[in-house]
Amino acid sequence: MSTSTVPRLAARSVVDLLHDRGFGPFTGVPCSFLGPVITCLEAEHPQDYVIAANEGEAVALAAGARLAGRHPVVILQNSGLGNTVNPLTSLCHTLRLPILLLVTWRGRPGSPDEPQHELMGRITPDMLTAMDIRNELLPDDPEVFAERLDEAAAHMAATGLPFAFIVPKGAIAPYSKPAVPAAEPAPPLMRRAEAIGEVVRVMDPRTLLVATTGKTARELECDWDRPENLYVVGSMGCASSVALGVAMHTDDRPVAVLDGDGAALMRLEALTTIGREAGTDLCHILLDNESYESTGGQPTASAGVDFCAVATAVGYRAVSDVSDARSLREAVLRAQRDGGAQLIRVRIAAGSDPNLGRPALRPPQSAARFMEAITQ
Repeated sequence: MSTSTVPRLAARSVVDLLHDRGFGPFTGVPCSFLGPVITCLEAEHPQDYVIAANEGEAVALAAGARLAGRHPVVILQNSGLGNTVNPLTSLCHTLRLPILLLVTWRGRPGSPDEPQHELMGRITPDMLTAMDIRNELLPDDPEVFAERLDEAAAHMAATGLPFAFIVPKGAIAPYSKPAVPAAEPAPPLMRRAEAIGEVVRVMDPRTLLVATTGKTARELECDWDRPENLYVVGSMGCASSVALGVAMHTDDRPVAVLDGDGAALMRLEALTTIGREAGTDLCHILLDNESYESTGGQPTASAGVDFCAVATAVGYRAVSDVSDARSLREAVLRAQRDGGAQLIRVRIAAGSDPNLGRPALRPPQSAARFMEAITQ
């Protein structure tokens, strides 16, 4: 079977072949490798695609769909494969609920990628096999893919176990969205880089600042690098918990975290722990552009989530919902003055510098430098 990374499969062909064989609904968390498929689903079959907050939730949703007689498909980046281990092994395997997985292969050996993808890239096929999930590379020919889908369906019917296609970079060609009428222009919002700048300029210079993975960390390093910054790469959704752990065990230093809407939704339970430790000084700044920007701008579910109400309900001392630079500056100053756990939701526009570079500092260096800065 070919392992070519030259785009061969059209996104619509993938979706149509799956639908023709009775597969659906679709759910999952985006990856740019499968971005064209997700965009096609959103444009042409919106009723058949459910945005999940994390990959484990997607597997559980798919399990429910299978119980209801459907043949669901879960779309995920292999970085999130760890989030699926429990529901795949203790739910799908136990109840014999077969679901089809489309798992991207970031960090594939021999293919340059980011440091956070290296280990998972090396173990992805073996990890699936260890969970009794038969897996193979996504074919690059539609006719072969159709044959392999039939084999996957037969395997799942015979065993009651999931089946996975591993999707390498470039396996699926870009998808062009149908033209839609332009919406009324919304009031201008800050972009993330601008919001980060407003935060750094007014916060206490001694603040230990943790940045979530993706473009948030990259923009912070590019424009405002300092030893007191920790750039969390990978482990999406964990930055706020990392920051809380720092704050609980660091005396007399303000701590803040730059979070994202997709990341916060992926680990929404983190808010409950922060709220329970509301006496700990942590300024939780949630930059919300309603999109998974690093994977191609697919929408998150944040537009329908009142993060401030959630934070209030779980015990945060105070919350702010802002959308302009002045209000953001005032909220940061107020949070650091008053102390305790405080959430600042910042509504921002999508988009970033297309020339934004990758982090110059290796993750172990970032962590070591941050640990040294704490002791200063």
